[in-house]
Amino acid sequence: MGSCLSTGGCSTPSSVSSPTSPKWPGSRRLRRSSGSEEQLHRISGRLFLNGATDCASLFTQQGKKGINQDAMIVWENFGSRNDTVFCGVFDGHGPLGHMVAKRVRDVLPLKLTDDWKCGESREFSASSPGNSASEHSTASPKEEIRDSTKFEEKDEHSQNLKMLKDSLLKAFRNMDKELKQKPGFDCFSSGSTAVTLIKQGQELVIGHVGDSRAVLGTRDKNNSLTAVQLTVDLKPNLPSEAERIRQCSGRVFALRTEPDVLRVWLPNGDSPGLAMTRAFGDFCLKDFGLISVPEISCRRLTDRDEFIILASDGVWDVLSNKEVVDIVASAPARSSAASCLVQSAVKAWRLKYPTSRIDDCAVVCLFLNAEASNISSIRTRSLNATNAGCYEQEATSSKSLACLSTVSSNETLQYVIGEGPNGNCQDLSPVDIHPTTTSP
Repeated sequence: MGSCLSTGGCSTPSSVSSPTSPKWPGSRRLRRSSGSEEQLHRISGRLFLNGATDCASLFTQQGKKGINQDAMIVWENFGSRNDTVFCGVFDGHGPLGHMVAKRVRDVLPLKLTDDWKCGESREFSASSPGNSASEHSTASPKEEIRDSTKFEEKDEHSQNLKMLKDSLLKAFRNMDKELKQKPGFDCFSSGSTAVTLIKQGQELVIGHVGDSRAVLGTRDKNNSLTAVQLTVDLKPNLPSEAERIRQCSGRVFALRTEPDVLRVWLPNGDSPGLAMTRAFGDFCLKDFGLISVPEISCRRLTDRDEFIILASDGVWDVLSNKEVVDIVASAPARSSAASCLVQSAVKAWRLKYPTSRIDDCAVVCLFLNAEASNISSIRTRSLNATNAGCYEQEATSSKSLACLSTVSSNETLQYVIGEGPNGNCQDLSPVDIHPTTTSP
């Protein structure tokens, strides 16, 4: 169940020149410092801590394996467009996995808006599919580029989907390149998954690497709520993924202690034992079949679609897609949906794997219809440690004081309302999970 298991060490190469710092629309180029991070975290509509907005709920909780290596983001009015939302969940692994996950969370969206602002996506949409595949190849000569875009509707919306897809492919490529080139940022044996979505009007584009997953809650023809998995876990158990690793001289096998978990290993060393075949970072494996090229899927949403769930494998290892959809649908309020799901996953971990360490969990729930949520506004602040305290939370029904809890992000302390002292939402009742019906 662990993402990375190493019985040996990997030496880290020296870093190369620093990349150009990205920017977001309407601002000067960012300098990678605590000040610029604080400025980034103050952007209106950008939520990356436990909380909720009118259309989204997000929550993460540390497991029992050490520091929380999961990260998440919801960015409304993305790219200065009031019909666009960006969401993502990132699951780090390795010694510096928590730093990689947060870095991808902060920089990947900026790569997208850079591309939109420069108009480069128009050039990509005009190019042929053959040229597109070549354009998006990564630095490693052995990486396989596979255009996995699935257009579910061939209509006038396809061109816009193509534009969004190309931008996402380029953003993933540039993100991995920046991780490799950033001085003092060691990603040689650390990395992160990513499951991201761009919702623009009724158009949905999802890009992912690794085993973080996206699932849609939708109504079938009988009006029953069903779960539709939108991504495929990119792990060594997929024959095409394992074949690419082997063709690049990497090894794929499971340890005797966990025969059901295939892992990726170096040709001549018992490391790093990565339980996925695509990821950001992990440059010790990038010459041996591991790639950062995302699987991309495009979809046009309908009135039957109710919500989308992005989550790290800490959730999917213990709950089925249908159980996850049912938990979110039965949450007492939209604002508590992500927290209810995380708490249910934690309970399922204890019931199914009582001797195992609970994994970190991160969840983003994006609601697709216009129904008003119970929280009219959630304010997230970046403050100095000396200003810690309580401030008033605005809600539709009443106003109550919510204690501030702190989450460190590099040199900036983040304060967010609605969290208890352990980072858990207060006054929430998680849905009960029965071990006889729970399946990974």
